[in-house]
Amino acid sequence: MDIFVEDGRIVDDVNGEAEVIDASGMIVMPGGVDIHTHIAGAEVNTGRLLRPEDHYLDVEVKTAITRSGVGRSIPSTFITGYRYARMGYTTAITPSMPPLLARHTHEELEDTPILDKAAFPLLGDSWFVLEYLRDDKIEECAAFVSWIMTATKGYAIKIVNPGGIESWGFGGNVRDIDDPVPYFNITPRDIIRGLCRVNKMLNLPHSIHIHTNNLGKPGNYITTLETMRCVEEFKEEDRPIIHVTHCQFSSFKGRDWSSLRSGSEEIAEYVNDHSHVSIDIGQVVFTDTTTMTADGPFQYILHQLSGNKWVNGDVETETGAGIVPFRYRRRSYVHAIQWSIGLELALLIRDPWRVFLTTDHPNAAPFTTYPRIISWLMSKKAREKIMDRINEKAKRRSLLGSIDREYTFFEIAIITRAGQSKVLGLRSKGHLGIGAEADISIYNINPKEVDPSRNYKDVRRAFERAKYTLKGGEIVVRDGEIVKSVDGRIFWVKPESSRYKINVTDELKRKFREYYTVEFENYMIPESYLINSSPIHVKAGV
Repeated sequence: MDIFVEDGRIVDDVNGEAEVIDASGMIVMPGGVDIHTHIAGAEVNTGRLLRPEDHYLDVEVKTAITRSGVGRSIPSTFITGYRYARMGYTTAITPSMPPLLARHTHEELEDTPILDKAAFPLLGDSWFVLEYLRDDKIEECAAFVSWIMTATKGYAIKIVNPGGIESWGFGGNVRDIDDPVPYFNITPRDIIRGLCRVNKMLNLPHSIHIHTNNLGKPGNYITTLETMRCVEEFKEEDRPIIHVTHCQFSSFKGRDWSSLRSGSEEIAEYVNDHSHVSIDIGQVVFTDTTTMTADGPFQYILHQLSGNKWVNGDVETETGAGIVPFRYRRRSYVHAIQWSIGLELALLIRDPWRVFLTTDHPNAAPFTTYPRIISWLMSKKAREKIMDRINEKAKRRSLLGSIDREYTFFEIAIITRAGQSKVLGLRSKGHLGIGAEADISIYNINPKEVDPSRNYKDVRRAFERAKYTLKGGEIVVRDGEIVKSVDGRIFWVKPESSRYKINVTDELKRKFREYYTVEFENYMIPESYLINSSPIHVKAGV
């Protein structure tokens, strides 16, 4: 069929002459959407400082159109945008924004070309949230979260190791979702359920976005199942209410590393039977990369296990972070099990609208490995080729050999753009219907002639270099090369009260004087600070 584009949107027809792109014999999809990728902010910038060796191994020189840049696993801002666009991606969400450092995060997002962006404020260990939930002030908590979204220009509620980051400030961690947080005397279960209620009250477009407790530890699949179960009563008919991110890291069976096994079957079975959950996989690729997360205690454990250099950060009353360089090796039993788990989750969960392709960039691998992962999902033969080279013990314990499912191009379109857009609540993205944003990617591969099961290398090459990428109806990539650099938008949520309003401003000002090193007035980011602001107005119940 013909697709008509005018003024940045897909329309039913155009008047007069128009530039024509002949996409005969090619695949046309909406622009790619990445729901979870660490591309901007304090932890990313610290990771760049920690890893000069990551820079000099991967350099892009400037051209007449593009800026120069460096970095393989933590690319600098400009080449981050270019590399996503070359793969046909037009939207990327950075999921880990300390509210105090939102200004820096937005500066880096604005510096990242072509892509539309959004950022998730970290709220699961905020003292304000913990105090409100401890005192059972759910409406005041909702009013605070509403204020945070506007003040930081945030998009969704992000929870990382709820209670664990605050416990790390006392030199510890939480053991499970019912282990009390020091001083505050509330549990991770209370935090998850409380913020899920807040999310529903504010009617935010995305569900709570959660990095589970005990991530990266043998036996943690039980914690993940309990996390998903604890919000069952809040489920809605039309959308998930909890998104478990980089679920591969949270799907481990076993008592210790020597007995580590995949818990993907149990996780997939639960997701298949419960519509209130969505996940992204956090797929491991055997490569050198950089791990970074607000989960400080986990990063300290990774530092101890690997012996690699380590940075730990603490953001006043809000959150923390840890960064450790890392290499995933085929011959490592643990790494091979992790590689298998991510693919198992994607292949065992039946509904592609609730399981999405990510690598938790750069934690499990750089985002530039997506075409390789797509080839594995579409070809059992491609998976078997890798399995022949992994640790033998891991190979015997992997479920992949028993899974025949191979993704279709339609399913790839869902897990890389349509499904992610829907779960994020970005209604004008992820499809090619009338009124959709004209973010379009065209890949030079003919699905009528190419069998992705056998010709998986052709699939990988096609998704590595889009024939065309259109951003807002403008051609920005042709034959895998950047031909135009445009500014993307910043999406953020602006809740508006539909019933009544609880004013927490006076209380916040008092707490800012007691807790913070910055003034209340300097904390907030005015909309004028964003070059290309795109607020999403929602009707809140508080």
